[in-house]
Amino acid sequence: MQKWVCSVCGYVYDPEVGDPENGIAPGTAFEDIPEDWVCPECGAGKDMFEEA
Repeated sequence: MQKWVCSVCGYVYDPEVGDPENGIAPGTAFEDIPEDWVCPECGAGKDMFEEA
């Protein structure tokens, strides 16, 4: 699965890990994350992420 990087702070979203603390289960593809999800490090919107 493709990893995604926050262009604001550099946080890497890894689909294999997900973001369980914010309700995103491991194995969730970036495309399947709700549009209102934000970077857990800096709060940037999903639109600020780029493919790694």
